[in-house]
Amino acid sequence: MVLYLFHVDKLSSAHVYVRLEPGQTWLDIPQAVVEDCAQLVKANSIEGNKKNGITVIYTPWDNLKKTPGMETGQVTFHNNKKVKRVFVEKRINEVVNRLNKTKVEKFPDLRLERIQREKIDRKNARLDEFAEKEKARLLSEEKRRAEKEINDMFDPTQMKSNWRETEVEDINEAEEDFM
Repeated sequence: MVLYLFHVDKLSSAHVYVRLEPGQTWLDIPQAVVEDCAQLVKANSIEGNKKNGITVIYTPWDNLKKTPGMETGQVTFHNNKKVKRVFVEKRINEVVNRLNKTKVEKFPDLRLERIQREKIDRKNARLDEFAEKEKARLLSEEKRRAEKEINDMFDPTQMKSNWRETEVEDINEAEEDFM
């Protein structure tokens, strides 16, 4: 599971987290979701809500860096290349109202969810490993059958040599013998 944090750049604001399915990246986040999240953090920022033309940043949660001495809620990043920005010209009340109507506040046990997710990931890894071993076994068996088939076709009694008992001195004689 990958979480992405949305936050108004350089201003205090709410944090909006987007949870993606395993294997998804921020390239898979629909633009409409990005815009909705940007509107939410703008609307829930004391300073950002009053201003037009703000920038909202988003990054994977594991890119967040908290160092001693930082204010509450203040973070920086391990890698600035993993930070994306979206420009929000102004607050769109229709979007904020639509999202507020569907608001559901949950207090999940994140530790338990992580343990369950890791358990599923380990199970999937074991299944992938088993599938790879089975594929290797089938390839090995197919190779062994092909070698056996070639060996079965080999019959020494049917072999004839092109080696001559005597050396031919006249090339024309050799060609006639060949034809």
